[in-house]
Amino acid sequence: MRIRKYDHNFSRRAFLEKTALGVAGAGLLSPLWSSIARGADMSKVYPDELTSIEMYTKGKIKAGDIITANNVEHVKELLDPVAYHQVKTMGRRIHIVEPVKDVSSLYPAEFLEATLRNKGKAVLGKDNNVYTADGKPWVGGVPFPEPKNGIEAAYNLTLSWGRHDYSQYAVRDWDIDPDGDLSYQYDFVWCELNTTARTNGDIWKGKDDLLRYQSVFFTAPNDSAGTSFLSIWDYDQSKFPDLHGYIPAFRRVRQFPTNQRFEPLVPGITLFLSDAWAAGDPLLTWGNYKIIGRQPMLGVIGPRNFHGGYHDNWEKPVHGGPKDQTFFDTYMEMVPECLVVEAEPVGYPRSPVGKKRIWIDVRNQMYVAYNTYDRRGEIWKSFEPHYALQSNDKMTRKDGAHPAWSWSSVHSHDLQSNRMSRFVQAKSVVGGYQSHYDGTKEDVYNKYLTVQAMQRLGG
Repeated sequence: MRIRKYDHNFSRRAFLEKTALGVAGAGLLSPLWSSIARGADMSKVYPDELTSIEMYTKGKIKAGDIITANNVEHVKELLDPVAYHQVKTMGRRIHIVEPVKDVSSLYPAEFLEATLRNKGKAVLGKDNNVYTADGKPWVGGVPFPEPKNGIEAAYNLTLSWGRHDYSQYAVRDWDIDPDGDLSYQYDFVWCELNTTARTNGDIWKGKDDLLRYQSVFFTAPNDSAGTSFLSIWDYDQSKFPDLHGYIPAFRRVRQFPTNQRFEPLVPGITLFLSDAWAAGDPLLTWGNYKIIGRQPMLGVIGPRNFHGGYHDNWEKPVHGGPKDQTFFDTYMEMVPECLVVEAEPVGYPRSPVGKKRIWIDVRNQMYVAYNTYDRRGEIWKSFEPHYALQSNDKMTRKDGAHPAWSWSSVHSHDLQSNRMSRFVQAKSVVGGYQSHYDGTKEDVYNKYLTVQAMQRLGG
């Protein structure tokens, strides 16, 4: 017989105490980051109840089970409110799998190496931007692996969204209306090029006054093909990005106002620029950041969520909703410790968003759930990411010498209109564009990340 050292409520008490005291370090049995540096698995850091859903639920749920409306109450506190609603009332099903034990599988390899190499080097300047001790822009990796406050936690999301110096995502999107019918289907390409906060510490082409170039352009269907947007982010997070857009009907590029970030990119889609990585706006245009709690969660973070090899274009099976096509099949597992962070859009007086709440996995400082609230305080939208180390029994997608890590799909659910946009990072989309993380394959800047490129792509 095994004698348990910690009772079932040990973690709850410990998390409440850490939140109340403002304790920065992660881990309950031993410090998380010293364990990561040693390559230790999570059993050394957290008690069994946080690494085993069977232990957490006292045997009611175990790996291999499927969460449905019939048993979701057992894991309600491990889901954000929208995911719970989807299962309870909309027919969503969630597969439960054994949790990841090797934290290195939650990062791109080079980004983890930069995080370990640069740990302790980040400081908040007097202007609340992130610098090294000598006042230079951030040099790569997670700047605050053990965040002391909400601003530091948010910077871990903001400075390098996709955690590659260049990311190009070929995205296939399906927009489901409240009746469960497919109302729109889009193909688009999303590109991110960091000029600073790069994994090797270099500054891209000397542009130390910028953080990133980011573009999105639609390739299908024909009536939307060519619609494109370009955001140019200043390194100073108090400044609004330059936002340029090309609308084929007008055949010209125009500059958009900053509050355009809270509107659908194209008809029917629920994706806003503000949604990206739960950090789609410059960090200091939001404010009142605070850590309001710590808790375990269920997150879509493991390799079962990569469908490469099972589908030629890495697309996923669907289910649920009125017509059985509202949700992707997803595989969730225990995330032992999440920070719960809230913020308000102080730089956008006409923003329809009143606040956002983000659940952040402390092991890789990446969000696993994200809800926005309207000005009345009612939940408006959920933006649920699905991550994966892109290696399974069918194929391994390489990122240099290592298996690639990235997001694999997203549920973007407008709860108030009950419209769902679900999209995958596909192998390729209409136009022949492919997903990859190699910014040296071509002249990505001139091809995808300038005003002239927007005109050419929309041409």
